[in-house]
Amino acid sequence: MDKLRVLAADVGGTNIRAAWVDDLGNMGDERRIQADLSRDDVGEADLIRILADFFQAYLDDIPGIQAIGLGFPGFFLGDSGVLAASPNLPQLLDVALAEQLSNMLSLPVLVQNDALCAALGEQRFGAAKGEANLLHITLGTGVGGGLILHHQAYTGESGMAMEFGHLRVQTGVSARRCGCGGLGCVEAYASSTAIQAIYAELKGETLTTKVIYQRACEGDAVARRVFEEAGASLGQAIAEAVKLLDIHTLTISGGLLGAWDILHPALMQALNQHLISPLKGKVKVLPSTLNDAAGILGAAAMALAECD
Repeated sequence: MDKLRVLAADVGGTNIRAAWVDDLGNMGDERRIQADLSRDDVGEADLIRILADFFQAYLDDIPGIQAIGLGFPGFFLGDSGVLAASPNLPQLLDVALAEQLSNMLSLPVLVQNDALCAALGEQRFGAAKGEANLLHITLGTGVGGGLILHHQAYTGESGMAMEFGHLRVQTGVSARRCGCGGLGCVEAYASSTAIQAIYAELKGETLTTKVIYQRACEGDAVARRVFEEAGASLGQAIAEAVKLLDIHTLTISGGLLGAWDILHPALMQALNQHLISPLKGKVKVLPSTLNDAAGILGAAAMALAECD
């Protein structure tokens, strides 16, 4: 008997990535297309057409797909598949994304926030496999979060639960301004964007995060300090989330995992410093075992659950 297979996709601001995934987490025939969805002239109809055309071409080539899962950057109303809003795509509001795609493709379509999909991927296939409760953090251009409670994805009442990157870790006049407009958000200290900006301010050089990390490994004290402070900011924010949720397992994915050897010790030190006593030493923070596939595998997990 053939294994159950679904089509899973991860949508970014400038590209779409998809692959088939079976119920064991095996992936195949990965495809990517460039699609600048962040342009002001890309409206709801354009978005639906771009996604439907991409998926239909895939379905025409790969028979036997039984459902589609999609991770998308934005806020979704529960499990409705309705995109309420997207910070990076402000022209898109209240889009019935799952319903429209399902009608066009004649398959069940499940859509959810991309960071929450990454959490689902880690819980079903990755470092947190089998955990009932999980907080997942994505570290990249920004900082995102996804929450699993009692094996269920938790979105909040308006799709905005676990906006981890906008927990405040600094206050006062020296607090850095975040892209959201607020001051002192963890994203302003621990994203790759923030690390590049802080290093440039201190050293007068604009470098990629990878090069800054290489410099840290070669003895650049400023570069190391920037990463350590990023880790400390993450640890402080995690402590606040853990005090609220009493969750003991966290996973982290994203491009900054390449600096895990510097980030993690600073993160754990700050975490235990800011936790209340009964929780100290009880929280584990694990690097993703799925590399950059967490989002796609989480989207697949949603689609597979629909087929169970």
